[in-house]
Amino acid sequence: MSTASEHAGQAALSICEALLLAMNDRGLLPEHEIVGLLRDAAATHENATGTELETETHRAVADLINAIIAGGNSVRRS
Repeated sequence: MSTASEHAGQAALSICEALLLAMNDRGLLPEHEIVGLLRDAAATHENATGTELETETHRAVADLINAIIAGGNSVRRS
């Protein structure tokens, strides 16, 4: 992945996390729905098929999403 792509990916992740936090803070989405959304996204990548390289990339994305869920980065947990 190029440096520009890495930066774009990090920016997109930060923006999405900020949006999820804002939606939770304003009562638009409860914590369980945000976690469910993240689990659905992880499952999509866990079940993806393709070449070995594509599958490896999808697994890495799923691992990252699962780490976000475990770390609570996208929800302010009480």
